[in-house]
Amino acid sequence: MRHARRRIVRRAARPAAVGGLLLGTAMVTRAVAGEPPGAPAVSHTLAPPASGTGGALVSRLGASRTAGHWVGPDGRPVVAVTDDAAADEVRRAGAGAKAVRHSMAELTSATSALRSAPRVAGTAWALDYRSNEVVVRGDSTVSGADWSRLTKVAEGIGGFLRMERTEGVSTTRLRGARPILSTAGRCSAGFNVTDGRGDFILTAGHCGPTGAVWFGDDGGGRQIGKTVARSFPGDDFSLVEYANGRAGGGAGVVAVGDGEGARITGAGEAAVGQRVFRSGSTSGLRSGRVTALDATVNYPEGTVSGLVQTNVCAEPGDSGGPLFSEGVALGVTPGGSGDCAEGGTTFFQPVAEALTSLGMRMIVSSPDGAGQRAAPAPSGGGAASPGAPVPGVDGTASLSRLTDRRAVGPGLLVIAGSPVALAATRWLRAEQDRKARRRYYSGTWR
Repeated sequence: MRHARRRIVRRAARPAAVGGLLLGTAMVTRAVAGEPPGAPAVSHTLAPPASGTGGALVSRLGASRTAGHWVGPDGRPVVAVTDDAAADEVRRAGAGAKAVRHSMAELTSATSALRSAPRVAGTAWALDYRSNEVVVRGDSTVSGADWSRLTKVAEGIGGFLRMERTEGVSTTRLRGARPILSTAGRCSAGFNVTDGRGDFILTAGHCGPTGAVWFGDDGGGRQIGKTVARSFPGDDFSLVEYANGRAGGGAGVVAVGDGEGARITGAGEAAVGQRVFRSGSTSGLRSGRVTALDATVNYPEGTVSGLVQTNVCAEPGDSGGPLFSEGVALGVTPGGSGDCAEGGTTFFQPVAEALTSLGMRMIVSSPDGAGQRAAPAPSGGGAASPGAPVPGVDGTASLSRLTDRRAVGPGLLVIAGSPVALAATRWLRAEQDRKARRRYYSGTWR
């Protein structure tokens, strides 16, 4: 009987292990190629419509009854409100409501007071909607005396200003996805835009002055174009006109490394809590989340306001590179602090503001990748692209799924567990055979 059971285990073990490997491979393939089975919607896929809902509610209720909006952990919009009636209206619209003490009018008044104070290079501040505070930061270059003076200014404004010292230095990331070179230094191309007559590169304003000539980083001295418009400081964007007037094929795609790209299908505005991707010629494709809006940074070169603050890392050479989410263009990289080894804070010039100021439209890819066209001007509070934003052709959706333990983890466990189970079965079988031989031979040793 025992021999029969062992034969059954022996026959079943190998097919079970092979079946486990096939099942695990199928689970991983499904997780990468499509949505994980049974996984709930995550915030980065719902961010553009969530931003649109939250922004519309804030606009309707006004700055005295709200204090910003963000994308919650479940991907739903959340609006900070100052009274019960506003909270009821927000909930009726299908969004979450959080009661706060200070309105947007108070928060923006505080930032105006900070801008009126003597300027201190190395400091920055932003509106933290979720904590209902204005967060003021000073990097390692800010002296103790300057920090003490700024702290007194903050105390005079109100108790909703939070003071923080940070490591590193806040710098413009001089030196996108594709590297571009000039006598001013090295930067990255951001997005391709058009005015209907000619095509241009939208990049960071601190990269170079008007009239700067740009070349490709291919060693051949190929001239790309010339800077024809610039706003820095104050804002941080510039416009490089293509030398031949046209961006060429693939203009609606941004490079993300390894010869691959992500299709851009529209332009929109970022939302706090939204998952975003940044591409740069130095550090490649990186991801993170939007942590604050309307940030102000005091660089040694000047003050830049109205920025998007994120926890996406960046390094010198990434300046001007594109910020996007699910195919929607959100910003270009001006600067920040830290690096991609230790992490840090990076700020972005909003694309919508730059396009409006320059009178440009984004060159975008069709959702099916069949062609490209000029997108309509972005409207506040969401993506301007038709329909749902399309993930990049480089597989940014696959990148997020590969890092989602709920999606790929079970399949990897099945794959890893199958050979382990087979090896364990074989060991148990060998151990059983050894004991059987011992019992047999011990019976003959008399």
